[in-house]
Amino acid sequence: MAETQVPPAPEGAEDLGKQGIDVLVHTLHDGADPAVRRYAAYLLGNAKTPQAIRPLIEALGDMDKSVREQAMLALVATGKAATEPLAAAVNDPRWETRYRAVEALGKLADEKALKPLVQGLRDNRDHVRYMAAKGLKGLGDSTAIDPLIILLKDENRLVRLMAVRSLSVIGGEKVTTALKEALSTETDETVREEITGALK
Repeated sequence: MAETQVPPAPEGAEDLGKQGIDVLVHTLHDGADPAVRRYAAYLLGNAKTPQAIRPLIEALGDMDKSVREQAMLALVATGKAATEPLAAAVNDPRWETRYRAVEALGKLADEKALKPLVQGLRDNRDHVRYMAAKGLKGLGDSTAIDPLIILLKDENRLVRLMAVRSLSVIGGEKVTTALKEALSTETDETVREEITGALK
């Protein structure tokens, strides 16, 4: 499991560290300073309490990118108890929330993450498709083969690249056939090199 990265401590961090879960949740939700919200998310991740999961899920849609990232890391630190709430967050209307949710699911590498990650492959936002493909690379489950093969024709070359990497981990005859077919039509040199490497 990935360790939670320690963010820069904002002014008053020592006092914040002495607060209970309720105050940290309030700070995460209503704090005016993104650095303080981020630190609150970090502390909630360290607490590893189910009480922190819902507020951290909500923080995946924070206006500040660093807060969203810290909330994701905090959910990973919380462990498998966060898997089902994260799976539900893959349906959130905000793409930022969906992106961070599939990222956390990939890092948790829980078998229950498979279905929501496969769902993420069909997301209308390429950021989410990319991160879902990356997460499935860690799981290496053959259930993901068909939806990953579809991504070999994705409009975004980075999504195609990650699909190749994930498929190469899973392997098998069906994957080899799909990669050979993709190589015959792929125009991006980096993706072509990745496919060629996977076929060796």
